[in-house]
Formats: sequence, C-alpha cells, structure tokens
Amino acid sequence: MGEHHSCCTGSRANVQLAEADRNEQPVMVRESLDHKPSQADVHTDMIAIPEGTFMMGTNSKEGFPSDGEGPARSVTVSGFEISPYAVTNREYQRFVEDTGYVTEAEKFGWSFVFELLASDETKAKVTQVPQEAPWWLVVEGAYWAAPEGAASTLEGRMDHPVVHVSWNDAMAYCEWAGVRLPTEAEWEYAARGGLEDRTYPWGDLLKQDGEHECNIWQGKFPIKNNASDGYIGTAPVDAYKPNGYGLYNVSGNVWEWCGDWFSPSYHQQTSASNPFYAEPTGRRSMRGGSYLCHRSYCNRYRVAARSGNTPDSSTGNCGFRVVRDSLPR
Repeated sequence: MGEHHSCCTGSRANVQLAEADRNEQPVMVRESLDHKPSQADVHTDMIAIPEGTFMMGTNSKEGFPSDGEGPARSVTVSGFEISPYAVTNREYQRFVEDTGYVTEAEKFGWSFVFELLASDETKAKVTQVPQEAPWWLVVEGAYWAAPEGAASTLEGRMDHPVVHVSWNDAMAYCEWAGVRLPTEAEWEYAARGGLEDRTYPWGDLLKQDGEHECNIWQGKFPIKNNASDGYIGTAPVDAYKPNGYGLYNVSGNVWEWCGDWFSPSYHQQTSASNPFYAEPTGRRSMRGGSYLCHRSYCNRYRVAARSGNTPDSSTGNCGFRVVRDSLPR
C-alpha cells in the first residue's frame, strides 16, 4: 500500500470550475456569531479523557507510508473533553438557525455527492466529475441540509452526522458552541479507547463475534455496496458499540476534521508532548475513514490512518466531532 486514493473525499482543488462558479454565486455574508448558546445546553455529554501517554501511529504494513502514518512513537497529551458522537444534523441546524451561517457548499453552489447515493434525475444534471475519482459527482444544490442535492432532505436523518461541512464551516460551529476541533493526537488517543497497538478501536479483528463494528463499504468499490452492516450512506451517530472511552463511530461512517494541517512528515516534525502540525500545507487533517472505505482500496478506517483535504472542500462523507479543554479542578 502507500497510494492515496480519492475515494476518501473529493477536493475542490481538483475541480477547475470551482472558483469560477464561486464568483458567479450571489454574495452571501456570514452572520455574526455573537449569538452563542449557554455552555449549559450545548455538548453537555462530553467525555473526560485524562492526561496520558500512548503509542501513536503505526509501523504496520497495512498502513500508507505516503500518508505519514508512522513511525509509531510515544506521545503524551494533556487531559481534555470530547464528544461521544460526531456533530449531528440536529446540532448543526440549531447553529445555523441561531446565527444565519451560510456554509461554503452553499456559497460555491455545489458539493461532492457519491454517485450511488444520487438520484437518476440528479445524475442527469451533473456536468463535471473529478477525472481521478469519477464516483464523486459535482452536484449543484448539495449542502448539509440537502445531502444528495436540491431534491433531498434530512427527513429521518437528524441524528446522523452532518456532512457537506468544510473545515472552515466546522470551525465556525466550534466558535459558536465554545468548543474546538481535536488535534490529531487527541483524536487518536481518544479513538483507541485505552487499547494499545490495535488496528481498530475494538481490537484487531474487523468483526467481533461475527458482528459489524462500524459503517464501511462491503462489496466491490465503487460498483456495488452490499450494505451488510445496515447502511449504504451515513448511519446514526450512536450506531454500533462505543469504544472503551465511550466514543461512537470513530471508525467509518464519516471522516472527521482535526485542527492540524496535514503533512506526511507529521511524526517526524511534531513534538512528543501535545503534538500539533501548525505549518500551513494547503490541506487540513481528517481522521476515521467513512462509509466508503474498503480494505481493497481505501483502508483508512484504522485508528492510525490519516488523510487530508483543502479547508474549503465539502463532501457527503466528511463531518466532525468536537473537544474542549478540561476545566481545572
């Protein structure tokens, strides 16, 4: 392995019409985020993760060296609090209703939708796809509240993770909610759930006692998804069993934005104490994989796996979860 496959997420940098289309869109100015909720009623179920040291990264041959998954090393992180779930459509809707925020997908006028999730009517209107990943459709009108395009809704999916949010959109939500995105080290430490040197949050076997543990692809990518895990697209944020720390869906379902810039040199260039990659690289880090991941193509639902995308990109398989610093005792 070692090659970066574009099933992970579509990137606006690979669609030449992006800037032209954005310039043609009506100017929509983000509302002020002065309307902040009380800390007493937003993310009240955060899980306290104590300060600790763990082995971050991997030396496994399953990994992608070009992603900078290793070398595995001892890393220490300070205590923090993390949401057990990815931010839901319900939570993001409250943010938008409270602030009037307009996402980048809305400003561009389009976002990336996986072809098997788009209706025939939507597909007939698509005029461009990235050449290196033709399963990602440039769908006009796709955004967080219309995940498959203008004719789609969130009906029955309010407890699913919000998608079509860029890194910038996630940061705006964090500002409103008084939280932040996790660092890569915080994310991996929490995702491992207290286990050391394991492939997944629950161990080394993809299935436990024959049961699916996460929402990923089953079948032949990108042609057929057997959906034997119960879902073709996103699953509810509390689907499947939590890890040892009580976190749900840190493997599969949706990619989760982290605060760091993405670099394959992450493990060579960041500190062993609260590491953070702060040097701009053009791409922000993502963790956890998504419902499109498959061992044969994009084996990135492992806890050590990493990827990145431009901070203005939005897709139907990327969301985020949040953290906050632990309060002094």
